Amino acid sequence: MNSTGTPTNTPTGTPISPRSFDTMTTRNTQVLEPLDTFARRHIGPRDAEVDVMLQRVGYDSLGALIDATVPSGIRLDTPMSLSAPADRVRGEAELLSELRAMAGKNRVFRSCIGMGYHGTVTPPVILRNVLENPGWYTQYTPYQSEISQGRLEALLHFQTMVSDLTGLPIAGASLLDEGTAAAEAMAMCVGATRRQKFFVASDCHPQTIEVVRTRAGSLGIELVIGEPTAEAIDDSLAGVLVQYPTTDGRVACYEELAATAHGCGALLVAAADPLALALLRPPGEWGADIAIGSVQRFGVPMGFGGPHAAYMACTEKLTRKMPGRIIGVSKDTAGKVAYRMAIQTR
Repeated sequence: MNSTGTPTNTPTGTPISPRSFDTMTTRNTQVLEPLDTFARRHIGPRDAEVDVMLQRVGYDSLGALIDATVPSGIRLDTPMSLSAPADRVRGEAELLSELRAMAGKNRVFRSCIGMGYHGTVTPPVILRNVLENPGWYTQYTPYQSEISQGRLEALLHFQTMVSDLTGLPIAGASLLDEGTAAAEAMAMCVGATRRQKFFVASDCHPQTIEVVRTRAGSLGIELVIGEPTAEAIDDSLAGVLVQYPTTDGRVACYEELAATAHGCGALLVAAADPLALALLRPPGEWGADIAIGSVQRFGVPMGFGGPHAAYMACTEKLTRKMPGRIIGVSKDTAGKVAYRMAIQTR
C-alpha cells in the first residue's frame, strides 16, 4: 500500500489499479445495503425494455424524453431537497421507523367539533376477522372478479347493511365522502326531474353545503339554502337535502316535508348518520328517496379530516341514476356462488 492508502499489489504480487480497488470496495459495501428497497420489489420495465421504448418514440434517454414532454415552467431547476443519506439507499423497515417517529410528533386531542366527525373505537373482532383477514382483502382491482371474491363479498355485506339501516332497497358500493355523495344525490334529483333548482337545509353539515354549492355552480344548478319547512318547497325544485340528525345534533321529523316535496314533484335526500339509524326511524320509512352519509362512524379513525367513505341508497326507480357500482351474487361455471359487479349504474 502506498502513501495514499491504495494497495499496490495482491498477495500474489499482481498490481491493483485504483479503479479495480474502487470496484472491489463498492461490491463489499453493497453486501451491507438493505434488501427491502423499493427498486428490488418494484415490477417495472427492465433496462433493455426501456431502450426499446425510447427507440420507438425516438429519444436517446429518459432525460431527453422528459425534456421534450414536461414544460420547463413546472420543473425544478435545482435537485430535490431530500433527507435521505446521499451515500446509501434506505430500506422499507428503516423508512417505516422514521415515519413512525415523525408521526409521533403529532399532538392528538379529543375532537369536540362534531359536524359529522366523531371519535370511534374499532372492535378487535372486526380488525381480526375482517380487516386483517387475507380472505377479505384480496387484490385491489374488483374488475377482475375471479381474484377479488373477498373484496366483492365485503362490499356486498356493506350494501346489505346500508340497505337495512336506511330502509331503502338499493345501495351502492360506497362513494368518496359525505359531501361528494350529497352532490351526487343532487345530480340524481336534477336528472330525474329535469329541473335546475335544489334546496339545501341550512342545518346540514357546513362542509357538505360547500361541496354541494361548488358542484351546483359547475352544473348550472340554482341552489337555495334555508330552513327546511313545507312553505319553502314549491314545484320548481328538483330535490331537498336534509341532515338527519342535524349538524347541531337535533333529531327532526321530516315526514311532512317529504310528503310536501313529493306533492310538488321533487325528491327528498336524507344525509343520515348511519350509527344513529341503529336507533332512529330509517329514512326510507318516512319518505326519503335517497339516503347518503359518512361511514366514519363505524370505527374509522378521523385521520385528521378524512376523506372517509360514504354510503348511498335509493328507491328502485332511481337505480339507473345512482353513481358508482353495485355488487351482486351470481354463479360460476361450477355452479358455486360467485360475486360480481352486477351493474354499472350510469
